[in-house]
Amino acid sequence: MIYHKRVFPSTSMLLAFDSAARTGSFTAAAKELNLTQGAISRQVAALENQLDVTLFTRTKKTVQLNDIGRAYAQEIHGALQRIRSASLNAMTSPLNGILNLAILPTFGTRWLMPKIPQFLERHPEITINFVSKLSPFDFRTENLHSAIHYGTPNWNDTVSTFIMNEKAIPVCSPKLLQQYRPMTLDKLLGMPLLHLESRPYAWANWLSHNGLEPTAEQGMLFEEFSTIAQAAVTGLGAALLPTILIQGEMDRKELVAISDVSFKDESGYYLVTPTDKMEYPPNSAFRKWLVGAAKELTETGI
Repeated sequence: MIYHKRVFPSTSMLLAFDSAARTGSFTAAAKELNLTQGAISRQVAALENQLDVTLFTRTKKTVQLNDIGRAYAQEIHGALQRIRSASLNAMTSPLNGILNLAILPTFGTRWLMPKIPQFLERHPEITINFVSKLSPFDFRTENLHSAIHYGTPNWNDTVSTFIMNEKAIPVCSPKLLQQYRPMTLDKLLGMPLLHLESRPYAWANWLSHNGLEPTAEQGMLFEEFSTIAQAAVTGLGAALLPTILIQGEMDRKELVAISDVSFKDESGYYLVTPTDKMEYPPNSAFRKWLVGAAKELTETGI
C-alpha cells in the first residue's frame, strides 16, 4: 500500500507540474490553473518529495526542467490528455460521444466540410471538434481520436484507412492560357510553373509521365493549396492541383485545364486512427461514412 501511494501522485500535484513544465514558470502555471504561485511551488515540491527526485533546476527568478523532469513531463502530459479524453467520453452514453478530428486545412474546407452536414444528419448524437494540422503530431500527447493525413500509411501504433488518391491536372487562368494558344504540352515548359511545398516533385513527375524533360528552374513556391490556387487564378503561372480541391474555381471558369492528363503518385489521403481507439463508436461511425463518401466521389470520376 505504501508503494502504491508513493508512485501514484495526486492529480493536483500532476496538474501543477504539467502546467509549470509547459509554461516554464510557476507564475504562469498559477495563472493558468487559477492558483497562487506559492500553491504551485508547494505542489511541485510535494511531488518531488514523494518521488524522491528533483524535476526542476531552480535559480532566484526562474525554474527549468532538468533531464529527469523533461522525460517525466512528456509522459505525464500524455497521460493527463488521455484522462481528459476518457472523462469526456464517459460523460456521454456509449453510443454517443465526441470525435476530435485533425484535418488538413484545404481538404477539410473544400471537400470534407460541405459533406459534414450529411454525416451529422445520420449521427446527430456525435459532436465533432476539428483541429487543422499541417505539421506532424503525436497521438500520445494530443487529444485526438483520428486524423486525416496525406502521404503514405507509416504511422506507428495506428491503423490507416485509405480514403482516396489525388488526381492532379495542370491549370491556369484563362487569360494566361490565351497567351500560349494554340496550347501544346511543349509550350507548358515555357510557362511559369507554381510549386507546392508539400508536393515538391509533383511537376517533375507529371512532366516525366508525359515524356517531357523537367526544367531546372524551380519557380514560385507556396505553402498552402489556397494560396497557390489564388496565385494561379490571378495569372502568376500554371499550377498542378487536385481536381477535388479546385472544383469551385473550375466551375466559375477562374481556372481552366491546360491538359486533361492527370497523374497519381503513391501517396493518398488516409484516416489515421490510434489502435486503441479503433472501436470507439464515433470513430467507427465516421470511418464507415467517410469511406462511403470517398467511394461516391471515385464513382463520379471527379
